[in-house]
Amino acid sequence: MHSCGCGGLEATTGLVVLRLMIVRKREGSREKIKMVEENGSHYDDRQLKTCVVIGGRGFIGRSLVERLLKLGNWIVRVIDSYPSPQILPSESILSQAFSSGRALYFRVDPLNKPQIIKAIEGVPVVFFTDSSGSLPCDFCFCYNIIVQGAKNVVNACRECKVKRLIYNSSADVVIDITRDILNGDESLPYPDQFQDIVASLKAQAEALILSANDIDGLLTCALRPCNVFGPGDEKLIPFLVNVANSGWAKFIIGNGAKQSDFTYVDNVSHALICAEESLDSHMVSVSGKAFFVNNLEPMKFWEFVSLVLDGLGYQRPIFNVPAWVVQYILLLMKLICVKLNNGKLDYSVSVHYVANLAAHTRTFSCSASQKHIGYSPVVSLEEGVALTVESFSHFARDSPFSKYNKSDEQSKAYKLLGSGKVADILLWREEKKTFTCFLLLVLLYYWFFLTGRTFISSAATLLLLIISVLSGYHMLPPNIHGFAIPRVPLSCFEISEVDMRESFLTMASLWNSPSHVTRILAQGSDWSTFLKVSALLYIFRLMVSHSLIIAIGVALVLAFTLFFVYEQYEEEIDGIVKVVSSRVTKEVSKLPMPFSILSRSKPSGSS
Repeated sequence: MHSCGCGGLEATTGLVVLRLMIVRKREGSREKIKMVEENGSHYDDRQLKTCVVIGGRGFIGRSLVERLLKLGNWIVRVIDSYPSPQILPSESILSQAFSSGRALYFRVDPLNKPQIIKAIEGVPVVFFTDSSGSLPCDFCFCYNIIVQGAKNVVNACRECKVKRLIYNSSADVVIDITRDILNGDESLPYPDQFQDIVASLKAQAEALILSANDIDGLLTCALRPCNVFGPGDEKLIPFLVNVANSGWAKFIIGNGAKQSDFTYVDNVSHALICAEESLDSHMVSVSGKAFFVNNLEPMKFWEFVSLVLDGLGYQRPIFNVPAWVVQYILLLMKLICVKLNNGKLDYSVSVHYVANLAAHTRTFSCSASQKHIGYSPVVSLEEGVALTVESFSHFARDSPFSKYNKSDEQSKAYKLLGSGKVADILLWREEKKTFTCFLLLVLLYYWFFLTGRTFISSAATLLLLIISVLSGYHMLPPNIHGFAIPRVPLSCFEISEVDMRESFLTMASLWNSPSHVTRILAQGSDWSTFLKVSALLYIFRLMVSHSLIIAIGVALVLAFTLFFVYEQYEEEIDGIVKVVSSRVTKEVSKLPMPFSILSRSKPSGSS
């Protein structure tokens, strides 16, 4: 028994020593990574390792490839579906690596397993970063790229005896659209209802890769970064810029207190390399597991948006809108978009995704990734936002590029309103001027309709008030305690001949348009015009029959909202009108021909 006890003690001691060696090896690797990243030194050629980066020309893939090449001890095979690597001018490191042979490019179809096998053959490490950020609105295509592509990669890795497979997943795979997540950890299950189809498919791919762990010698793990941003971002930052240009960025959904985690792209690529080092040490706590990754600096979502927009010269969000109102509006928009796209929905970043993100708290704990893979951010959130804003400087509000990119073509709403001052006011081109005009019209509405006086007495009282103010203003001395009182020039009360002519032309146009429509209706030859006029008159009758005062108030509010909304969603509204118009035209074609047309079509000899 004594000898057995000694043997057990020796075995235990041996396990402890082995674990310490593994930990020291991993820590040593971390120190080497940091030294190389900081000093830019290179490893000896005899220490070079080869890896594959699938999706290497995507947003995260580009950052990972550049980081691996900076380490100096990697030969990188870049795999993507693009015909060529499409090297950017800023990617001088990658260009040099391709020239020296330290980087190789393989064009691979993710649905073609033989091509994948040929690209990864003889390589011990595979980093899998798919390009789910810019997928078209087609479910079958998304499923093939994300899920079927993951199956092909796993099977190819098993056949080629790849030792380590690290998958870049997403924190979206555990997000339930109905609940908040505060400091969530890896024990969170997959939800019953995902926030979009891409998150659902990513969850399937992640589960498939993790279930392949320790089969045929393949070790796998997955990382779940949250809201990745940085230079080259094709989703979040461009979306915020587009929203800012449209004028909607001034609105805050909800109370603005919901927090979110964000991850700078270089921190994601650093975490992927840390995960590979841990798998290389054969750590049981890493293989077959998933880990959350972020910047460890949760902040209010609208605070992050404000930092980005501020840096690019756009207005910060300032007005709060109830979240439930936005959700109902977006649900209606979603149904309309699905209808217009023949049942298909765009899976890229949209206002629906961002609205859901802004209305919920979504923060995750990185304690597991810190403990088991030795992850810690290499770029702070503040520095990451600054670098991102700098990289998107061509989208800044006052940059020449942004002015060049702005279309000179006027919108339909702008043309419909006459392309003048009225259009600028109703479309909120200058917010202060529009708000002033709206406030003035509301005061006039109150003065004429809600004070209880007759219209004539209200007009007379208003004119008396204006005359009294002008007379009192004229009686003021030219200087009061050093402040000069400007005089109102007489030209302000004069109307030029040109203005009078334009006014009469406008009145004539307003008269001629209804008379032309009346002449068409009198001829009885246009059912479409008849139905349009009838519908408008019926709506007007409903409004006036209830209350003329209420109708005018509703018209005032709609004038300052409908045209603005139409300009923002011009294509969607035109699509709806087109669908309705085609249905009406189809039904009208079934109606009997007007009498005037029948009489003209009679043969001349018939009685």
